[in-house]
Amino acid sequence: MIKLNSKQTSHLRGLGHNLNPVVMIGNNGLTEQVLREIDISLKAHELIKIKVFGDDREQRIQMLEEICAKLDAAPIHHIGKQLVIYRPAETPKILLPK
Repeated sequence: MIKLNSKQTSHLRGLGHNLNPVVMIGNNGLTEQVLREIDISLKAHELIKIKVFGDDREQRIQMLEEICAKLDAAPIHHIGKQLVIYRPAETPKILLPK
């Protein structure tokens, strides 16, 4: 899992605010296919928003942690049913503050 300082997280949170969800997690939960979609989206965009259908807050937190652990990403934000995740590309597009 990637570690970011509070300034970097805050910067990414601001950038993530205007994003539309690129991946939806439905009733089947976090399947291998969903993880693959998230991985592809992270490679393309670095910072993505995911929408989770389901009312279980604990389950959403668990999904966020599992996604970040499996895909070596950083959790940026979790508000309601929206998750924002960041993983730098090999040639980063997003410049992070120090």
